[in-house]
Amino acid sequence: MSEIKEVLAKNAFKFNKRYGQNFITDTNLLAAIVTDAGITDGDTVLEIGPGAGTLTAELAKTAKKVVAYEIDENLRPVLKETLAGFSNAEVIFKDAGKVTDGEIAEKTGGKYKLVANLPYYITTPVIMRFIECDNKPESITVMVQKEVGDRLVAKAGSAEYGAITAAVALEGEAKITRIVNRKMFYPVPNVDSCVVTVTMNDRYAGEDKAKIKKLIRAAFAMRRKTLVNNIASFFGISKESAANAVVSAGFSSSVRGEVLSVDDFVKLSKFI
Repeated sequence: MSEIKEVLAKNAFKFNKRYGQNFITDTNLLAAIVTDAGITDGDTVLEIGPGAGTLTAELAKTAKKVVAYEIDENLRPVLKETLAGFSNAEVIFKDAGKVTDGEIAEKTGGKYKLVANLPYYITTPVIMRFIECDNKPESITVMVQKEVGDRLVAKAGSAEYGAITAAVALEGEAKITRIVNRKMFYPVPNVDSCVVTVTMNDRYAGEDKAKIKKLIRAAFAMRRKTLVNNIASFFGISKESAANAVVSAGFSSSVRGEVLSVDDFVKLSKFI
């Protein structure tokens, strides 16, 4: 940690609360994240928010190429120093949320793995953006707050289960690979974190995903309402039609959306 502190101090870097910056300092953890992400010497990695570049450097030791998007221009001198010697690491100072699929395809060659240490405020937008884009990554490995990780891997019917859980499960398999103590970051955040890896698959490739995604959004739009009421409202159909669809799919007309698994949503979508 002292080395990173020295680099930041030497370059007069000041943390910006707006960006939720907490840099990883533990070398063993950095190596573990690369392992969890399954990075090999033939891989291209897209990193969102390299921060001080500690994870970027570790990725570059193994990957063929690392393309990192950083929003904070004040990190330019820091990253120049921490990534010195890594000719296979390219940092682009740009808001990752404004990067087009075309640019990502151009920079990565179209085949890539996504790795990111995400601040809370962009976790959901980043994950949803990459599981729903046309040029999906082979896998997504993210450091997130522990409670967010719990939501990403939650089981249907649990308190943590929500729209993002089902949306991720529609595109891949999510699992928590390790719990991370808050003391492994600088500055130290208020909560513990975890590493979540989503291995993308085409299990539902032949299904009408647009309809399924709409159905998932409907199911969790108002959690206190029954699935029938949410479907009727979201799809603009009568409650009778919504009830017929739900019952025909094998569920009770009083069922609530949070108890349905992705398989259930896929099944139900065929009756909408």
